[in-house]
Amino acid sequence: MEPNFDDGEYLIIDELTYQFREPQRGEVIVFRYPLNPSNFFIKRIVGLSGESVNIKSGKISIDGELLAEPYIDSKLETAPEIDITLKDGEYFVLGDNRTHSSDSRFWGALPKDKIMGRALVRLWPINKVGILYE
Repeated sequence: MEPNFDDGEYLIIDELTYQFREPQRGEVIVFRYPLNPSNFFIKRIVGLSGESVNIKSGKISIDGELLAEPYIDSKLETAPEIDITLKDGEYFVLGDNRTHSSDSRFWGALPKDKIMGRALVRLWPINKVGILYE
């Protein structure tokens, strides 16, 4: 998830919010990797249940609208080309470090039941301590 999250950081994960509301686009979540549930991944939600996600010419569109991604370098292009419509209870997740990320582009939509929670607070390193969402 570089450059926004690095290996070795300590995060507090909010496991309650999704009991009361659905995950939202742009949130960083921790989940059990669908192909090996003993592993945990951290990724950003890009596509929500029922939406069509299209990646073409390096850009992401949701239901035909270009997705603004202020959290990544504007020069970064997302590949490969994809066109998927998410079912109820499915999310499309991507790593912020797109060129080195194992995410929904390669293993498909993420089922909601695999989501553990959203990253809420960063405790380490000390120079990055803070609340991630309000």
